[in-house]
Amino acid sequence: MNLQLSRPLAFFDLETTGLSKTNDRIVEIAMTRINTDGNREDFYSRVNPGIEIPKAASDIHGILNSDLENEPDFKSIANEVFEFIKGCDLGGFNIHRFDVPFLFEEFGRCGIMLNTRSINIIDPFVIIRKMEKR
Repeated sequence: MNLQLSRPLAFFDLETTGLSKTNDRIVEIAMTRINTDGNREDFYSRVNPGIEIPKAASDIHGILNSDLENEPDFKSIANEVFEFIKGCDLGGFNIHRFDVPFLFEEFGRCGIMLNTRSINIIDPFVIIRKMEKR
């Protein structure tokens, strides 16, 4: 597929300790950035959340507390993540309701603020809901 992009597009997915953006934390982040010249860059990191991962969450994503003991906390990678998505539009499944608010909340805890008005969000989940009303 040959995309004609006017801005880079970063697709991403998060795994977390739960569903609450205020109480839960990121445990894994994976991103692929497609630049306007078509070049692709990837970023991946597991993240030590600093809190226990409930069994129910581990059952979903397969990440255990013991898997993250030697991983960095989000604050340690926040600037790298920010630089990776800086100037990008964002894409991913259900990111509008879950991943974007979760990521922005984590950034806020680190003192990093993003201007969401300048970011386009491409979320196939939203598109499906609009196209296939049920």
